[in-house]
Amino acid sequence: MVAEGIYYALALAAGGGLVSYLSRPAFGAPLFLLAAFCLYFFRDPERPVPSGPVAVSPADGKIVSIRSEDARLTRISIFLSVFDVHVNRSPVGGRIEEIQYQRGRFLVASREDASLVNESNTITVQPVEGGPVVFKQIAGILARRIVCHKRPGEVVRTGERIGLIKFGSRVDVYLGPEWEVQVALGDRVKAGSSILARRRGAGEGS
Repeated sequence: MVAEGIYYALALAAGGGLVSYLSRPAFGAPLFLLAAFCLYFFRDPERPVPSGPVAVSPADGKIVSIRSEDARLTRISIFLSVFDVHVNRSPVGGRIEEIQYQRGRFLVASREDASLVNESNTITVQPVEGGPVVFKQIAGILARRIVCHKRPGEVVRTGERIGLIKFGSRVDVYLGPEWEVQVALGDRVKAGSSILARRRGAGEGS
């Protein structure tokens, strides 16, 4: 459970208790339901992280786009609904080279242009081998806060938790030509455990 979820749930439950005390119990029920939803939304399950030269999904959700950006990079977009786990994880292990926050709009995150114009946080990780892997936390129509717990210079493991996006969002991953994509449009993926891509020339057990 993410700490923010506990705080929200306690505040809403306290509000529900106060409303119930001052009026009728039924009037406090919506706040109790919201408190229960916050506990559900901010869940943070443990995940088995695959080993080997792989890039894992940084988020739970649905693959809504796979496209070439400039003939060298492939962008994989993952849309998170309010029912998905919103804790984000690093797709690869390595050193965080750069974190760049960008203010922007709050369009529906599944829209193609959301990657360019929405509020976002872009993280660049340099693995031990190959080029950098970039992934972007993108706010959506309901997501009004992007959280990142890491700083440039820190070393992360594949599948390590790096932050979260609150209430519906999207995460884009940019992979170089050394990666072979392993997912397709419409696939559902889980952060830290679903393999997005495998390094070319590397065997299953490498």
